Amino acid sequence: MALLGIDIGTSGTKALIADEDGKVLATATAEYPLLSPKPGWYEQHPADWWKGVQTAVKSAMKKAKLKPTEILAIGLSGQMHGSVFLDAKHKVLRPALLWNDQRTTKQCADIEASAGGRAGLINLVANPALTGFTAPKILWLRDNEPKKFEQVRQVLLPKDYIRWCLTGEYATEVSDASGTLLLDVAKRNWSTELISRLKLDPALFPRVHESPDVTGVLSKQAAELLGLSAGTLVVGGAGDVAAGAVGNGVVMGGMLSAIIGTSGIIFAHAGKPVLDPLGRVHTMCHAVPGQWCVFGCMLSAGGSLQWYRDVFAQSEVVAAKKAKEDVYELLLSGAAEAPIGSEGLAFLPYLTGERCPHPDPTAKGAWVGLTRRHTKSHMTRSVIEGVTFGLRDMLEITRSMKIPGSSVRITGGGARSPFWRQMLADTFNLPLHLPSSGEGGAFGVALLAGVGSGVWRTVEEACTATIHTIGTTKPKAKNTAAYEPAYRQFASLYPALKGKF
Repeated sequence: MALLGIDIGTSGTKALIADEDGKVLATATAEYPLLSPKPGWYEQHPADWWKGVQTAVKSAMKKAKLKPTEILAIGLSGQMHGSVFLDAKHKVLRPALLWNDQRTTKQCADIEASAGGRAGLINLVANPALTGFTAPKILWLRDNEPKKFEQVRQVLLPKDYIRWCLTGEYATEVSDASGTLLLDVAKRNWSTELISRLKLDPALFPRVHESPDVTGVLSKQAAELLGLSAGTLVVGGAGDVAAGAVGNGVVMGGMLSAIIGTSGIIFAHAGKPVLDPLGRVHTMCHAVPGQWCVFGCMLSAGGSLQWYRDVFAQSEVVAAKKAKEDVYELLLSGAAEAPIGSEGLAFLPYLTGERCPHPDPTAKGAWVGLTRRHTKSHMTRSVIEGVTFGLRDMLEITRSMKIPGSSVRITGGGARSPFWRQMLADTFNLPLHLPSSGEGGAFGVALLAGVGSGVWRTVEEACTATIHTIGTTKPKAKNTAAYEPAYRQFASLYPALKGKF
């Protein structure tokens, strides 16, 4: 029997099939567009996700050469915070507002006022109001599209909309629900207190499960569309951050993970809810039942390098295409030609505002320190260093909260580069471990599907059985010392420029 993990990402949906030993049998991805109707606004059509699921799952099944009846269970992961608004007939009312959407500054202020201030809100739901979260999006719809809001009967997160498409069931789980700003994180259920203060109907929100719980079974109609078997179990799954942590094996105390995708994550396991009184990092429920996590999210990590590629590196794109090489390998090779610190050139990776450590939707990207001496190699390296230093910012916050972490497991696109791994190890001054799966969230929710269907008894057991380290990058003392002044320069720039944004 095999396990299917489906990850609803920002750029595409990934389907992954693994066997009961955790061996990945096949993966497939289907891409879809990201809409930006106004500066700082980001949306997607949920129908595109569902089409992507169908394409990716059928492709993965074909690659794995499996019969529909050989899939034991399905786990779901997805981009967090997105808001899908459904009417009484289960129809989508408008494109979903996404995690990186920045239109809800007013609504965030309204939420904090309703809770008696930022401290009161953190006390209720463990986190401050940020523009990316789901609750401000619901209030934005009420304030700006009242006729549509009157029709809303259910609010779902991206992966939970796909759950409805698969099973006809409205349900969510604690890790993703934590990112709505409406969950009592300590009690692992909806905050009736905050929902009441915001004058929202509790019936808008689906029932909440633990991540490995079975939440429904595949319907006959969905099974036909995906080429699977009706009745296949569908478990709760996890938001992409917690799912990636499970896929990395970060499910016990003292473990950290770094994820470099479109966004960048520093994630720490916690045995209890530990709060940052300043609200710079998020405290949420882990996908491990009865456990919590603390993490920070920068909005444009790999997204910064992707932007740089699209705007400044078309010659490398053409060269890579002709040579049938990865364009990012060419860019990173060029970056390695510049010295540590990019000879004083610093890049601020705040291209879509920022969330951590600066919860500021008005933050902007910038190069600071350009001279005629700087080359394209310096500029490329400065982008990679800027992302790395942004991750270091988040690591420093977890250290200030006394959360233990002696090593880091890394996944995402950036993890494939030895050059970038060495930069991270040197900047963090911690060893970096490359986990065997390398597949992140899709693999993590495949493991959750295995727990829910009885392959393993616990999430910890599943990770111990299937994940090991295939490579370690140790920090080099000389490099660590060289990066320190460059990081300090970087850390000083946002406070100096904030007033200009």
